[in-house]
Amino acid sequence: MKRGYQIKEGTIIIERGLNELDKFVKKFLDVLKKHSDYLIVSGFVSIATGRTRGTEDVDILVPIMERKKFYELYKELQKKFWCYQGERPEELYNYIQNKESLRFARKNEMFPNMEFVPIDKSRKLKFFEFSNPQKIKIKNFEFKIPPLEFEILYKELILKGDKDIADAKHLRTFFSEILKKENFVQYKKVILENGN
Repeated sequence: MKRGYQIKEGTIIIERGLNELDKFVKKFLDVLKKHSDYLIVSGFVSIATGRTRGTEDVDILVPIMERKKFYELYKELQKKFWCYQGERPEELYNYIQNKESLRFARKNEMFPNMEFVPIDKSRKLKFFEFSNPQKIKIKNFEFKIPPLEFEILYKELILKGDKDIADAKHLRTFFSEILKKENFVQYKKVILENGN
């Protein structure tokens, strides 16, 4: 048993109950998972693993999908969520094609929201982390995040904001027993070679 978590079959099990933000993300993923793969990145990774701070948005990487597939996803999302960028799926799909983010929140609410970030191989770093997921589980809520060492380095080397540095410090401390030095070496090279 490690501090606040354990590892079972490669999945990190966080030992706490679900909070309201977890439930919001789970509800969104319950729909998204039926239509697409995904990866949750940035602040929610730290918050989900015990860092106490608020957030208004949860960043989620989603591979660019065909128009028909997006329309099907959007039709189902509309039952519980609304999109900041508009209501017409054909307009929203332009954002997807242009690799611009969409934001979704619960109906009649502004926050929290999901920042839906379309990616393809041209976004090298995002595609790299997307292609190397780490599973995390809180109670019955299982989701995918980047490799921990990559997430830490991305915050330290690319984002560099006060919040990001504090997030990285939390991850380094919380997961100190399982972080691998060789992963830091490999991922640092990837990040420095491919920039943002």
